[in-house]
Amino acid sequence: MELLDAIRKRRSIRAFRPDPVSEDTLARLLECADLAPSAGNLQGYEIVVVKDPKKKRELARASFDQGFISEAPVVLVFTANLKRSASRYGRRGQTLYAIQDATIATAYVHLACVEFGLGSCWVGAFDDKEVARIIGAGEEHLPVSILPIGYPAEDPSPRPRRGIKNITHLESLKG
Repeated sequence: MELLDAIRKRRSIRAFRPDPVSEDTLARLLECADLAPSAGNLQGYEIVVVKDPKKKRELARASFDQGFISEAPVVLVFTANLKRSASRYGRRGQTLYAIQDATIATAYVHLACVEFGLGSCWVGAFDDKEVARIIGAGEEHLPVSILPIGYPAEDPSPRPRRGIKNITHLESLKG
């Protein structure tokens, strides 16, 4: 599949079939995350793979009761490795670069799901501390995104976009 086709075809999927995601497919998705660019090539992120039904239910509750998270066969939790990025970039690495690294890795997997016929939904609304507790993350790992993954049980229509003319600005945001 061409990248632009995957970008155009991607939808936020919130209903999943119970079919499992194969270990081979999961490994290929995680390889995409590993190939994502990162600040100083530090890869200032970690990914927790969650398959346990109880933990998926806990993640759904910690995500303000977004129940579809628990329905996905596999859930990836991307965390910013604050200490890793700070080791080279100090405060900016800790407060920005590690978070950017985790989000880029999430985006790569999110798009790669389309290639494998999978659906996913980027979840950013959750209780950081509760998610950290569920996945056993210490203070140096900030949960950034949750990505439930599975075979879609829905086919949502494209959502309206702001359009290129409304999101781009020549030289400045002023004027």
